[in-house]
Amino acid sequence: LVSGLTKTRNNIVSNLNSIFNGFSSIDDDFYEELEEILIMSDIGVNTTEEILDNLKEQVKENKIKEPIECKELLIKNIEEQMDLGENAYDFENEKSVILMIGVNGVGKTTSIGKLASQFKNNGKKVVLAAADTFRAAAADQLKEWANRANVDIVMGAEGSDPGSVCMMPLV
Repeated sequence: LVSGLTKTRNNIVSNLNSIFNGFSSIDDDFYEELEEILIMSDIGVNTTEEILDNLKEQVKENKIKEPIECKELLIKNIEEQMDLGENAYDFENEKSVILMIGVNGVGKTTSIGKLASQFKNNGKKVVLAAADTFRAAAADQLKEWANRANVDIVMGAEGSDPGSVCMMPLV
């Protein structure tokens, strides 16, 4: 999973570095640019606001003046947001659902395939539901990942109700 997200991570890091190196002071413009990068990186509005609120507080407490000096604080804040504990993804012996959403072209299907493989390798029964019934070749793409991970997949007809496809593996 980590190697599959390398491109995304490198893109985020590159954008963040351009902010830390491109601004000479920590001001509203700096925070607005930072906010835009975090949101465009699919971190989410609420999480971004929480990260930035914490960062602003820490910058003020530590009297940080240079943008590059708050880079480590930002990394720490993001890590704290992502730390869900040791058992965050230990699913019980009952059915669990993971919903993947995001804008086009950010690697959702690839991530789904890698997660499916990881869960399968950890002894979990995995069923993928190809609920993107409107995008051409979406189901075929997911089917390829299901084959690679050696997991089951359910698919509806092209243009069918995505909700019904999501229900198929649950019944």
